[in-house]
Amino acid sequence: MAGGKLTPRQKMINLMYLVFIAMLALNMSKEVLTAFGNFNDKFDESNSLTGKSNEKLLSALNTKANDEPAKYAEPARMAKEVAKISKEFVDFLETVKTEVKGDFKEDPETGKLPFEAMDKSTIDEKWFAGDGYSARGTEIVSKIDKYVADIKKVLGNDVSYKSFIEQIEKKFSTADIVNREKVKVKFLDYKCKGFPAVSTLTFLTAMQNDVKNTEAGAFNLFLGNSLEEAASMRNFQAMVVLDKNVYFQGEQVKGKVVLGKYDANTVPTSFRGPGKIENGQAVISETAGSIGEHPLKGIFTFKEKGADVPIPFEGQYVVVPRPKSATISADKMNVVYRGVVNPMTISFAGVSDKDVTASAPGLTKGSAVGKYNMSPGAGREVTINVNAKLPDGKSVSDKKVFRIKGIPGPSGTVRGEYAAKGPKSSLEISSVGAKLEDFDFEVGLNVTGFTIKVPGQPTVVVSGNKMDGRAKAAINKASRGDVIIISNIQTKLVGAGNYMLPKTAPCTFEVQ
Repeated sequence: MAGGKLTPRQKMINLMYLVFIAMLALNMSKEVLTAFGNFNDKFDESNSLTGKSNEKLLSALNTKANDEPAKYAEPARMAKEVAKISKEFVDFLETVKTEVKGDFKEDPETGKLPFEAMDKSTIDEKWFAGDGYSARGTEIVSKIDKYVADIKKVLGNDVSYKSFIEQIEKKFSTADIVNREKVKVKFLDYKCKGFPAVSTLTFLTAMQNDVKNTEAGAFNLFLGNSLEEAASMRNFQAMVVLDKNVYFQGEQVKGKVVLGKYDANTVPTSFRGPGKIENGQAVISETAGSIGEHPLKGIFTFKEKGADVPIPFEGQYVVVPRPKSATISADKMNVVYRGVVNPMTISFAGVSDKDVTASAPGLTKGSAVGKYNMSPGAGREVTINVNAKLPDGKSVSDKKVFRIKGIPGPSGTVRGEYAAKGPKSSLEISSVGAKLEDFDFEVGLNVTGFTIKVPGQPTVVVSGNKMDGRAKAAINKASRGDVIIISNIQTKLVGAGNYMLPKTAPCTFEVQ
């Protein structure tokens, strides 16, 4: 047919052959049309059955949402949204199918359309305009795209729905399609343009079937996801359960790591222990007591098959002293003073006072927690040793060396002043005393003797802290402007036995 030079007669035969082939292609057999019709009816029947099944799935989700809202409230809400979106799209496709049927009516007896007569397209002029879509064609494609977008919006960005979303996008894709001639054509062109009405009708019913199956898939996914979510290992937390919550350096850290989860629907029938039940867990709230270890224990009770199932728990925590101040010390100033009671605070972090002992020559326990008194004796240093019994039964010790210093020499006073002035009569009745300047301890000082020197008179030695007869006689011989010097003042600490303070500085009295 295609080779060599053809005669006019052969050209005519070839043309008639091509026309015959075209007529065969345009006039589809009744068997094929009937087959399309049967497929349409099968899809309709399947849509009805799937619709009823979907109603049961939705009802089951709603029931579970009422019984276990923590697990199923959100899946049930999403299922309702999917059901609403699917119904709106199925109803729209039904209006399009009515448009495709045109004037064809169902047989009153069989309820079937005359599929054999539906061999011509009924929508070409309505859906297409030139090489593109008409307004109606554009609307149909937009509705398909909107259905996919609405379903994706309900599902959100949860990665567990990723595969399902990909299936929906593929199943309802309206992208251009490459035909057998390797030419891109528009979606509705490829599916419906020039096709018999029965073919387009079956295409739309099949799309309704895809919607029903998508709805069923979503419902099962929501229900399955909820069950999977309840058992998923991602909902468990690894919990570190230590034997206690405070450890000392070098101590063995003991405990265990367990898997657990919080479930608002798992509520015990009773609970004994610290705290209260909130969202399936016992929330502990109590005031920490004295320093040391404290137990935490109690019992959960659950109902299982009509019987009480007790689940005991036990743990402990350690109370350590609340820090009240920073520990600041001058390394060269660890000093205690001989002759006075030096107050001290001695403690061991994290250990109760009853488990702490301190010892040193001259050290005694005070009346308050951690308080001690140090009264050093002879020598230049004293070492304080501290031992503590830890909560685990082990003992630790520490020590610190303090330098022993004597109390600095005081300054003498007359009439309470270092350099007093007044008439001779005032000095005669005044007492001689002593003061410690810039000394942090409250101490009592007694003067046991002194010497007095009046200008032009011999020095007089006096016992005690008052002027005797010889001292008064010397004072009477003093002239106006004379400065009387009181020196060699002997001072003792009150309550310190025979301990004598260093030399006391002299004081003066100017006669006026």
